[in-house]
Amino acid sequence: MTTTYRPINCEFHDVLEATATGQRRVTIVYVDAAGEECTALARITDLRAKEGAEYMHLDDGRVVRLDAIASVDGVRLDAF
Repeated sequence: MTTTYRPINCEFHDVLEATATGQRRVTIVYVDAAGEECTALARITDLRAKEGAEYMHLDDGRVVRLDAIASVDGVRLDAF
């Protein structure tokens, strides 16, 4: 994953917010810091900005940078 944060599409951000509000456990596919694709089955507990990047906090303790997300609940970031 690149170290320079690339802001995500606003419509996809809305999908993340709606998913977090719904408190449903969903499948999240993302790329970790080592460049490996990972899958989590978790609830989004919070979306936060820190040091020029945005992050998704999951109920299992993971924190995922938003530009590392491939899909959430089957909705792909690259579709926006």
